[in-house]
Amino acid sequence: MAIGQAESSKSGAADVLEAYRDGDAERALKVRARDAELDAQYTALFRELLTYMMEDARNITPCTHLLFMAKNLERIGDHATNIAENIWFLVHGDQPLPPRDKRDETSTTGSV
Repeated sequence: MAIGQAESSKSGAADVLEAYRDGDAERALKVRARDAELDAQYTALFRELLTYMMEDARNITPCTHLLFMAKNLERIGDHATNIAENIWFLVHGDQPLPPRDKRDETSTTGSV
């Protein structure tokens, strides 16, 4: 799963740079839309690694390192999305885009 997340981050960064180079707002919009998928991948990996840590305390250190790596990959996707939104603005001069669908649920608290 982490390899898929790395590939998603890498392709998003490459695509947004090409969109910027070409002034391609539609391509930038596609990068923005893929951010929710990357957030979902991170959340799934977070839950999987948390399960391994709860099963055996010896897994805590390696899983924690993987979580930090996965979070940084997810942040690359967030940066690519921010660039994509700036490309949209540069091309169109407005921000008619609806708020992004955020699927990274690891930093939210449940309702009490």
